[in-house]
Amino acid sequence: MPLPLFLGIGAAIAGAAGIGTGIHGAAKMKEANGTMESAKRCHERNMNRFEKENKTTSEDMDKLGKLELEILHSFNTFSDVFEQIKNRPTFENYSKNGITLPKYDSEKLKKVSVGAGVLLGGLGGAGLGAAGGFAAAGATTAAVMALGTASTGTAIASLSGAALTNATLAALGGGAIAAGGGGIALGTTILGATTLGVGLLVGGVIFSFTGGKLSDKADEAWSQMKKAEDKINKICEYLLDLRNTSNKYHDTISSVNGIYQKHLNGLTSVVTMLGHKDWNTFTAEEKKLAENTVLLVGLLYNMCKVELVIKGKGEEDMNTINTTEVNQSIDHAKVVLADKF
Repeated sequence: MPLPLFLGIGAAIAGAAGIGTGIHGAAKMKEANGTMESAKRCHERNMNRFEKENKTTSEDMDKLGKLELEILHSFNTFSDVFEQIKNRPTFENYSKNGITLPKYDSEKLKKVSVGAGVLLGGLGGAGLGAAGGFAAAGATTAAVMALGTASTGTAIASLSGAALTNATLAALGGGAIAAGGGGIALGTTILGATTLGVGLLVGGVIFSFTGGKLSDKADEAWSQMKKAEDKINKICEYLLDLRNTSNKYHDTISSVNGIYQKHLNGLTSVVTMLGHKDWNTFTAEEKKLAENTVLLVGLLYNMCKVELVIKGKGEEDMNTINTTEVNQSIDHAKVVLADKF
């Protein structure tokens, strides 16, 4: 074969191969871009699903947390009325069917009432999940902690105005910065940041994917999306369970609170309107009303102590729902109501 013809055939073959390689490369690039776009769409869809679940659950948890704080705050009204009754007997602990309720303690009720009022006052500018965070940790405990001591050594309950606000924020932030706490800035973050509200409900695992970006490499991006998707699926399932638990507990506490409010109104009427302020002048019905109101206060105090969420052990661990204690508290409420009301 003449050399020029041979070279021409070789060039044609090489050209054809080059065209084939170019087409293949373009196809690979198109495939990679498609994978990247698909990964991005999937991740956005997953994040939207998470944000929707989080918003709904946080709203329901906030509803529970606010109810618990309002109940605890109302104990001050009960205590003020009850303290007017002279010669009243000492009401012992309710202990029956394996259930023990605390006896009346004026000082303890005052503290938790004022603390709950402080927290309620701070919720006005709080972000989504703040009130729910108090329910998650146990509103009674949160209220007692809020009534701590300001960095000046002054009891927070004795402060007012800006001093009260700053001292409360500092307490929520773990105390004054000089004492090793996070100070007012952290306290403000706790009450104002939606993401931290989520962290209080879900745990540190939430931060392991919400702040991340997908890689520019198609295969790695898809892998990252799938890993995040697995976490989001678990978190959404957890949020659904938490929402159901929260709503069930809210219904039970709301029911008990309805009975308590009727008793409180009745006792207030007996003491302030009828002027019956001596236990010895109380009728049998009025004595029963007072005794049952004390019992309801103890029951609600215990119910608001329940931590709905158990914090994960590690920084990136997911929290767990305290199903056992929640269900036990609901069962105890049913037994007490059936026994006394």
